[in-house]
Amino acid sequence: MTSPDAGSLISAARDWAAQDPDQQTVAELRDLISQVEAAEPAAVQELTDSFNGTLQFGTAGLRAALGPGPNRMNRVVVRRAAAGLAAFLADAVGTASPGTRPRAVVGYDARYNSDIFAEETAAIFTAAGIETFLMPSALPTPLLAFAVRELECDGGVMVTASHNPPQDNGYKVYLGRHAVEESGRGAQIVAPYDSLIAARIDAVGNLDSIRLAADGWTVLEPGIADDYRQAVAALAVPVAFPARDLRIVLTPMHGVGGETAVATLAAAGFQDVTLVSEQALPDPDFPTVSFPNPEEPGALDLALAEAERLDADIVVANDPDADRAAVAAKDPDSGEWRMLRGDEVGALLGAHIVARMAAAAADGQPDSSSGSEAAPVVSGVFANSIVSSRLLARVAADAGIEHQETLTGFKWISRVPGLLYGYEEALGYCVAPELVRDKDGISAAVLIAELAAAAKADGRTVFDTLDALYLVHGLHASDQLSIRVGDLGLLDAMMNRLRVSPPESFGGSAVEVSVDLAQGTDELPPTDGLLYITRDLTRVIIRPSGTEPKLKCYLEVIQGVESAAELPAVRLNARAALDAVLADVREALGL
Repeated sequence: MTSPDAGSLISAARDWAAQDPDQQTVAELRDLISQVEAAEPAAVQELTDSFNGTLQFGTAGLRAALGPGPNRMNRVVVRRAAAGLAAFLADAVGTASPGTRPRAVVGYDARYNSDIFAEETAAIFTAAGIETFLMPSALPTPLLAFAVRELECDGGVMVTASHNPPQDNGYKVYLGRHAVEESGRGAQIVAPYDSLIAARIDAVGNLDSIRLAADGWTVLEPGIADDYRQAVAALAVPVAFPARDLRIVLTPMHGVGGETAVATLAAAGFQDVTLVSEQALPDPDFPTVSFPNPEEPGALDLALAEAERLDADIVVANDPDADRAAVAAKDPDSGEWRMLRGDEVGALLGAHIVARMAAAAADGQPDSSSGSEAAPVVSGVFANSIVSSRLLARVAADAGIEHQETLTGFKWISRVPGLLYGYEEALGYCVAPELVRDKDGISAAVLIAELAAAAKADGRTVFDTLDALYLVHGLHASDQLSIRVGDLGLLDAMMNRLRVSPPESFGGSAVEVSVDLAQGTDELPPTDGLLYITRDLTRVIIRPSGTEPKLKCYLEVIQGVESAAELPAVRLNARAALDAVLADVREALGL
């Protein structure tokens, strides 16, 4: 899009100031206009980015920096989104179940303006004739996803930017009951629902045409959180896995998950949980971390220091909205604390769920993670995103469980019919899809604690449990390369370079399978990405990020292991192999 001149920008900004109901935002905008009039370059750039374009609604809903303008998160943008979503829900429910009043639930985290965006959404839904529930306080995203199903809602909105920087906020949309097919009830939206909702948002008239009810929605009792905690705590199986001797250090990363996570772990029998005091309470500024994402370097430093001081067994870190979980433990080989990769935790949880199912079958009892009262049967599906490790597929095959790969994102993983367990390498785990059809860092923490306590009771660590999987299935080692760009056109250029000049080998092993994922496959719908598998089963997947200006490269090597004594040498070989593959990926991208 061609950038407008300063005069046009200032005119658009003044028009915006006349309609924005947030006086603080208006004051900031007027100050910015003054700086633009003084020809301050940074102000011109900021105003241009805020007003040159419109924040687009997609499968991730909305997410952007807070601020004035159509390309930012603010009350004007949120009101229009809420009005468009309300119109969509009315149409969808009216078509699927004529005469039924649509029903929706709205939740929010502790970021700046989250509560305001949530309450105005509830007011707009109510004015549109939707029976609306508002969560009682700032609570985790998984609890909102739980409420969509628990309250049999047609729609759900979670106001959160998850692990984004402090200046951001977002608007995540779920569908349920009459508004979506059964496999998507309680899940995040996918195509074509995103475009249908976006069209309704585009059709919203002037801001003053959007009605907000003064009251009429229901603020839920805190009992909704109690219901979630009890349901998740019930996932623990003390008969099959009685050990609860585990010292846990937990950090909610200045987010909203701390109280819920501690209470849920306690209800599951894990009483020895210490919160990292500096990060225990919600704080929208995230003062102790440069980026509130457990994957970021330094994010777990305080938690690891506390774990060392207390001689803890594991660290569990949730991101600010608690839909992700990171795990750290002391590596017995090095004696150092380290965070497990998402793929490592994903495999451990998969193997643990297999063990739970086997124990339930042996006892003639239903597996509580299934939510079913029927007799236990080893049926259902394990799933993970295509960029996640192939180890879970081998664990599933060994247990006689079907396995599926999906596109990245839990909006796809959660929709797998018959899902028993799903994960993605970016620290997302769905261990109880009947409760929460999305990633859930709190229910994952309960099962992580259970498997760690079981290992400790046997005199082992989570790393020993992981090694046992490698002895059966081969050592699966993974790594990533992320390339951030300032110009999104560079992403297309790098992908085109690979399509025009495809690599012939990685790490000295010839490419035998090359798939352009943009063409789609029998198993997957089209997505922008390239997949390569070499003769020695090395896998490389390269794709643009769906949420950031990055090119992401996912690498995995598999090496056989004959005995536990070989593991140290095999680890070194796997690391050398990954380094060689990384070098070849960089060369293929022209870096």
